[in-house]
Amino acid sequence: MAIFAIRTTANREDQVLDFVSSNAKKKNLEVYSLIHPHGMRGYVFIEANTKQDAENATLGVPYAKGILGSPVNYKEIEHMLEQAKTQTNIIKNDIVEIISGPFKREKAKVVRVDKQKEEVIVELLESAVPIPMTIKLDSVKVIRREGEEQKEE
Repeated sequence: MAIFAIRTTANREDQVLDFVSSNAKKKNLEVYSLIHPHGMRGYVFIEANTKQDAENATLGVPYAKGILGSPVNYKEIEHMLEQAKTQTNIIKNDIVEIISGPFKREKAKVVRVDKQKEEVIVELLESAVPIPMTIKLDSVKVIRREGEEQKEE
């Protein structure tokens, strides 16, 4: 198991991560993690069983320019990483309240949850026309689960 650096087009790192992730799943490759350190432009890191798995995951990926020749030592990138403990209990059709941003205190219905990007797609309940909006997971809180009846007082 090793960590490899993938050279990318600057500011396209997130798209490369998405493509590499879906490639690895489709091709059933032994890719364990993908990392884009905040503030580092032009590179993403891939943890894979072999260099061949890493290369196969990046094959045909737009904006990926190739893999650097030798593996990256974990000590070299350790300072760029932080332990993330995200527990997502938001599911599709939950009713949430937006707790930050321009739509603060608005209620919305969850249409989709993207755990990898830590985002939810919601539709505001009070709007005349439902418009899907993408919001960070930490900007919403669940106020009612699907199937729970709203209490009338």
